[in-house]
Amino acid sequence: MLDIFLLIVGVSDSPNSPKLQLVIASSKKYMKTPRWFNRNRVSYLRIPAAVTLIAAAVVSAIASFNPGSPNTRLTNDNGANGGYVSAYTLATGIPYTDQTLDECTVSHGRQNEPAVAVDPRDTNVLLGSSNDYCGVYNRGALAGAIGPIWLGYYRSLNGSWTSSLVPGYPDDTSPYAALSQARTSSAGDPVIAWDGHGRAFFGSESSGDPAGTAKTFGDVFVARYRNPGGADAADTTKDGLEYYGTTVIAKGSSAPNLLGKFHDKTSIEADRTGGVCDGNVYFAWARFSGNVGQSNIYVSRSTDHGVTFSNPQQLTSQVKNVQDPSISVTGNGNVYVTWDEGPTNSNQTEGVGVVKSTDCGATFGPEKVLVGYTGYAAQDVSTPQPIPMPQSQPDDPLFNEGTAASGSLASDCGDFADACQSGYTFFRRATNTQATADQYDSNHEWIYVVYDASKGPILETGTTYGTISPGKAAQTAAYFVRYNGATGAVDLGPTLLDDQAVGHQAFPDVSADGGVLHAFWWDSRHDRCYSPIRPFGNCANRTTMPSLDVFATTSSNHGVSWTTPVKITDRMSNGNFEQFDNRAVPFGGDYLTITGVGSFAFGTWTDWRDTVHGTDPREAPEDQDAATSDVHQCRVVLTIQTKSGPVNTWSGDLCPHDGGIDQNIYGAVTP
Repeated sequence: MLDIFLLIVGVSDSPNSPKLQLVIASSKKYMKTPRWFNRNRVSYLRIPAAVTLIAAAVVSAIASFNPGSPNTRLTNDNGANGGYVSAYTLATGIPYTDQTLDECTVSHGRQNEPAVAVDPRDTNVLLGSSNDYCGVYNRGALAGAIGPIWLGYYRSLNGSWTSSLVPGYPDDTSPYAALSQARTSSAGDPVIAWDGHGRAFFGSESSGDPAGTAKTFGDVFVARYRNPGGADAADTTKDGLEYYGTTVIAKGSSAPNLLGKFHDKTSIEADRTGGVCDGNVYFAWARFSGNVGQSNIYVSRSTDHGVTFSNPQQLTSQVKNVQDPSISVTGNGNVYVTWDEGPTNSNQTEGVGVVKSTDCGATFGPEKVLVGYTGYAAQDVSTPQPIPMPQSQPDDPLFNEGTAASGSLASDCGDFADACQSGYTFFRRATNTQATADQYDSNHEWIYVVYDASKGPILETGTTYGTISPGKAAQTAAYFVRYNGATGAVDLGPTLLDDQAVGHQAFPDVSADGGVLHAFWWDSRHDRCYSPIRPFGNCANRTTMPSLDVFATTSSNHGVSWTTPVKITDRMSNGNFEQFDNRAVPFGGDYLTITGVGSFAFGTWTDWRDTVHGTDPREAPEDQDAATSDVHQCRVVLTIQTKSGPVNTWSGDLCPHDGGIDQNIYGAVTP
């Protein structure tokens, strides 16, 4: 338990947004994207006077904070907590289900790229999401994995999670389905934001063609949720409960195989400052043109709570090869968008780019480099090998991307078409930037940035694997930078969040609302086979083992110093299980997500603790990983008749519910 002291400091007399100020003191983010390499405990809260009644709830939630809290599962595709429940049923109490929801309840399937956001009005209310593959076998194992990958909607009150899907997925015939403009058969890259009035917004990239063609629409959309009692309703436990529509912000060009105009890498934020921009919703993404390195950052805003959005505006006209936008809103309502800038043939600086808006996101100033770094991208030389016999049924929906040609670069490696020359098995990862601002801090215009980049010397790997280039690699670590938007300069950092001699760090994230910074990341310091010249969890003999933990730290002085990091995961994961591309390659997603208000924070990550290890009968003889990366699967040899006579083929996985693809989203309260 914490000792909590509540002190009323004063009430602002601003005519636009009266504020109650209080001080609480204690004693104590596989929808595969293109395979190119893109490279104190004192909380200060400023809460609208209309919702001061929930201050006690905030204090209560912070008081119950326990750094040793157990890991909890957000994705109940094992039937727990009622399995998957329709969003319509959650909001209305009226029963509804369908073939996809029924399958999700029992699927023991895959989820990755988690998002999570805490309600600023009530820290007991958390919303989460992920790329959710739970419905892909909704026509049965014999039909193969032909169902939808969609956006999860996970909801928690006081720590217990209910799982659902954002409406508008294929097979959704609930009354909510007609409220969605989504026109695709798949959706992913989830991001979530709350405003200060009980509304929540889910942003997404969506691509697959419902007609089953190779077209990849490449749309981006925002789904919106509200309190059924209305804005600023007294019962905060119903915040973000009622779905009321999805708006498509930008459409791709519907070209096949991720070519043409394709929107991806999403970010969302809402203004909670109580100022003139209060309630605005901002959405940013990367637009890829189908050519390597040709991408730009776009942004759109909504001034009517997500019902409509402005025409997209391009933020990056002077740079290219950019992605991973992140939106920050400072306490005065200014809007910042940051992104990753990869290297180009024109000697573009590799680092974090930034633009600023002082008019509520209507226009943005010129782009500049916030900070440079030596980035990384896991890579190897592709050496695709055929399956000994062809396979007659898909173990995955159509992912709309071809196999890397022999000798070309690959960002992830496994078996068969995904094999690489080094013999290692690993999921894709590359430098990723996340940024945020404290919307309740009216005294500073600080942007808090974290990213993972190379650390220490660049080493020869002795293989084709690398993070700098094939054959060259370095340790990777999580960095922190504080950018002063008022001066346009970095005034703190770059500094390491945790300077460790052993272990890779990846996918850091940071939250800031309420005066306390919270950060966390994937960490392999306990990997018994760790080497800076090998991927996560890979031993020198090409076997793999559990290596992934999540560590977290906090700062109560705006990032000047950070507490000693603590391990959040209560079980280490092997992220190299081959669960994708017909059980041939691993995938862990491209980000983790942490959210916080004041001293309360909650983080989510992709987790493999429930995956059932097994063998792949198609591997004869067994390959270099000695089955350490293989998952449980059931296959038989089928004989099919062709014009040339009978042909033997492998079946698809006939027991997908038995745990081999049981990848989940877990979360925990963090420091």
